[in-house]
Amino acid sequence: MSDNLSANESEVINGTLTAEGHRLLARVYYADTDFSGVVYHARYLEFLERGRTDFLRLKGVHHTALEEGQLGEPIVWIVRRMEIDFRLPARIDDMLVIETSVTEASGARVTMQQRIQRQNGDVLIEARVEAALINKQGRPRRMPAAWKELFTA
Repeated sequence: MSDNLSANESEVINGTLTAEGHRLLARVYYADTDFSGVVYHARYLEFLERGRTDFLRLKGVHHTALEEGQLGEPIVWIVRRMEIDFRLPARIDDMLVIETSVTEASGARVTMQQRIQRQNGDVLIEARVEAALINKQGRPRRMPAAWKELFTA
């Protein structure tokens, strides 16, 4: 699947693969903040989701292709478990760096370590996310064996 983007456009939209995993930039907008002017805690989940999704996309794993049955039947990713440590607040106009790396991949599950920080290096959020593959009936489905190496390479 191709987004038909130039290399520069792809980096802006999808982020970049790094030796550790993936790096994505995002700006904090007014809509991301609550009445106090800081990012509302649930919005961090959306930033983390963007990081995971774009990491997978750059690795060649596309949500739409999986849902269309690329692996033999329609399957989807779900978040099975998430642990988040909130360290510092983000504020409007902050430029965030969302980093994603795989710490374990086996069977139907992938465990990812994620971090959101300001461009100056201040760590705002650290998260551990376990995602799993399921079919439309909610039954776990194993990932292709090649994905383990793909995710950890």
